Amino acid sequence: MDLPPVHPGPAADQILVLQGDHRSAYVWEGHVLDQTLRARRPDDLWDFLRGRAFHACVVHCLRATGFLKIFEIGRMQLDWSLITELIEWWRPETHIFHLPTGEVTITLQDVQALYGLRVDRLAVALPQYMRAMMHPQYLDLLGQYTGFRPQGEAAVRGGSRISVTAIRQHMEVLHPDITDETEDLHIDRYTRLALFLLFGGVLFPNTSGNLVSLRFLHHLHQLDELPQYS
Repeated sequence: MDLPPVHPGPAADQILVLQGDHRSAYVWEGHVLDQTLRARRPDDLWDFLRGRAFHACVVHCLRATGFLKIFEIGRMQLDWSLITELIEWWRPETHIFHLPTGEVTITLQDVQALYGLRVDRLAVALPQYMRAMMHPQYLDLLGQYTGFRPQGEAAVRGGSRISVTAIRQHMEVLHPDITDETEDLHIDRYTRLALFLLFGGVLFPNTSGNLVSLRFLHHLHQLDELPQYS
């Protein structure tokens, strides 16, 4: 009895309609055989922390926000070959890994296990008043909450995004001035900048590789309220 031809695609394509452009199709056709993928990794945060440990006052503030553990974990070592293999089983249509043994996906509980973040609190949502804000208003709010108001196109892109590198460079200037006598206002501002680096480089990276949304300013206003959010 003749065996049916082997093919890499799904048995039925009613749902997995992007097989023609999927990486597995290129692998099957011999176009991609030894290419190991490497994701964009905005490492401004870890580059900054190399040789610049946070002052105890900043550590105390970060611990109160619930994000200190991520800073303590630091830069993770990734197995790029394993990630490349997993991508070949990932389907963007369903956001699921379709493995030979079954289907599996990434959940918020996985994030909780990795970073110790709470996932059963309030949802992070953009408030209505920020939807109509323009570029100058975002900069005014950034200056109010962090004491940092960058100038020029190199630092700010679009209406509501800022360069992660610009934040890091500003923090490099501030870092030596953080002491036991530093006022709480300046500690809070410095902490907000550190959280911006965390959001842009670890928790919410984007394809730009170097930008973070200023819309997080709403949730960074009251640092002691951050643990209330998922």
